[in-house]
Amino acid sequence: MPSRLQPLAAASGPLACLPLLTLQTTGPVVHVRLNRPAKRNSISDELLAQVHTAFANLPAGTRAAVLSGEGEHFCAGLDLSEIMERTTSEGVLHSRMWHACFDAIQFAPVPVVAVLHGAVVGGGLEIASSAHLRVAEDSTFYALPEGTRGIFVGGGGSVRVSRLIGVARMTDMMLTGRVFDADEGQALGFSNYRVADGQGLAKALALAEKIAGNAPLSNFAITQALPRIADLSAADGMFMESLMAGITESDDGAKERVRAFLEKRAGKVARPAGNP
Repeated sequence: MPSRLQPLAAASGPLACLPLLTLQTTGPVVHVRLNRPAKRNSISDELLAQVHTAFANLPAGTRAAVLSGEGEHFCAGLDLSEIMERTTSEGVLHSRMWHACFDAIQFAPVPVVAVLHGAVVGGGLEIASSAHLRVAEDSTFYALPEGTRGIFVGGGGSVRVSRLIGVARMTDMMLTGRVFDADEGQALGFSNYRVADGQGLAKALALAEKIAGNAPLSNFAITQALPRIADLSAADGMFMESLMAGITESDDGAKERVRAFLEKRAGKVARPAGNP
């Protein structure tokens, strides 16, 4: 674990008592780690509530967040030991509780980078897909076993996962229990970055620190507007794009960055090293 991470100081308030999470900071970046390794970080109702609390109450000054899992796995999905007989209405409300939690991640006030390793299964893939960027280690594998268990996704996967890999591939995973490894997941679009085992957190923190250096309003527009524009018609989406362009360009942070570029205090975009 990168040594620069420090425990989050939360003597009082909603972040003071979240025993199923480990909360740390480094500068403007908050690290939220699922902490149920004996259960492969499977999602219980209590863990779900604590994740929701953490992302809904990020400390002032936070500019980016990292989400990871303790132990050998990121998250193995729903804690099946909590499954009980539910009425239809209870099942709907339980799913909506998951939606509220994962919406708090996707629509957090700052960008979120997830570190994936080991099992990213069922609800674990759903929580991963709610992050804005995903870094996958060699050990990562992906599955949606809901069909083989007689249930259906309930944490937003039908929207978020299908947008990452397409409805046809998601259908295959749910009907057949197909499992993809880290390289296959990278090719499909589950992850944005691939690293060796043990390197995911360092990569995610580096990305988060770079993102934290952007203008906050620009980051907010990217994470909040893009998924909503995807739900609009082309004409409405372009109109919203114009609104967001006008809002961000008028921000003092944007003006300073443009001024730095024009005064040659900021570097130009360059071809990555090693590319022809």
